[in-house]
Amino acid sequence: MGTAQFSSGHQRRKSPVRLAFFLVCLWGLISLSFAGMLSASRQKLEVQKHLNRLNKPPIKTIQSPDGDIIDCVHISRQPAFDHPFLRDHKIQVRPSYHPEGLFDENNMLTGRNEGTNSITQLWHMNGKCPEDTIPIRRTKKEDVLRASSVKKYGKKKHRTIPKPKSADPDLTNESGHQHAIAYVEGDKYYGAKATINVWEPKIQQPNEFSLSQIWLLGGSFGEDLNSIEAGWQVSPDLYGDNNTRLFTYWTSDAYQATGCYNLLCSGFIQVNSEIAMGASISPVSSYRNSQYDISILVWKDPKEGNWWMQFGNGYVLGYWPSFLFSYLTESASMIEWGGEVVNSEPDRQHTSTQMGSGRFPEEGFGKASYFKNIQVVDSSNNLKAPRELGTYTEQSNCYDIQTGSNGDWGHYFYYGGPGRNPNCS
Repeated sequence: MGTAQFSSGHQRRKSPVRLAFFLVCLWGLISLSFAGMLSASRQKLEVQKHLNRLNKPPIKTIQSPDGDIIDCVHISRQPAFDHPFLRDHKIQVRPSYHPEGLFDENNMLTGRNEGTNSITQLWHMNGKCPEDTIPIRRTKKEDVLRASSVKKYGKKKHRTIPKPKSADPDLTNESGHQHAIAYVEGDKYYGAKATINVWEPKIQQPNEFSLSQIWLLGGSFGEDLNSIEAGWQVSPDLYGDNNTRLFTYWTSDAYQATGCYNLLCSGFIQVNSEIAMGASISPVSSYRNSQYDISILVWKDPKEGNWWMQFGNGYVLGYWPSFLFSYLTESASMIEWGGEVVNSEPDRQHTSTQMGSGRFPEEGFGKASYFKNIQVVDSSNNLKAPRELGTYTEQSNCYDIQTGSNGDWGHYFYYGGPGRNPNCS
């Protein structure tokens, strides 16, 4: 009997303790839930504010067959003019001067070159933007949410530039980026040009990309690197699909705080109403079949000092104002042409993300991807063949490059590869 009474008293003494413990746990769960709701609400607000900043009120909207929405925004309302230094900027409608001596000028990017065809953007099928407007690919909520943070949306990761003759051979592997490039250095360069074969490389992981581009570089490969970049890319993370898209990029501090892709921050001033940055380009090349290419020219206007970009046959897209940069205010010290992929090493093996066509350079035309008509702009605003074209790749058994020159293509190279294969793991 005594034992039973003792047990009952013990239970009574334990109940308030259990109740208090339960209440503390409940309060903790409610607090966590509330904090989570608050955090989600804050993120939702932050994303919406960012979308409002990027998506300017359109005069006309065009639905692209690939799911993109193209907004025709008045030229004076574009994102560039959010920059405090551009509030009273007078738009330079056209460059003061074009470079002299375009290689194969009559056929530049019309698709009349041997074995290649003309290219357009998919949204053109459903309409065009009026005069005095520019086409801007609308940023959707899910685009921003795919980024690791609102702040990092539309930006490359730090340290992604190929560094030829590097004293630090692990430089590019640190960030998981791999390259196959041709380059020139040791002079002052005022522009660069190339005609780039267009493909749709397969991407293994959504957080990886494959691109083919021109880099115009100034400064050191440290914290102060200036870069202007343009080409085509497949980036599921940035665009939400595997389409091949025209892109640009700029930074003045080695991808830390400044710069972005396309028009995803203030910087690049677009003046063209026909070509949308970040929009799909179509059609693309296919193996042993029709080949398509795009021509890109970036040069420094000798009068105004701005860096202009031209796409195709006469599409002058716009310019990067020179004040955005430190070293590139005067000239570039290195030009690079070629491919880049992200190797996130899924399953601790090399990625199977393709560069170029996914074929090695020795396979040649119709199979491997190429850059042709490679030229640089000199101090007299003349386009010239590059002197002493070097090449660089981290792992040539994964992605490789082979250069050449002839009368039809000028200086050219084939590049790319499949990534993971029996010799690349």
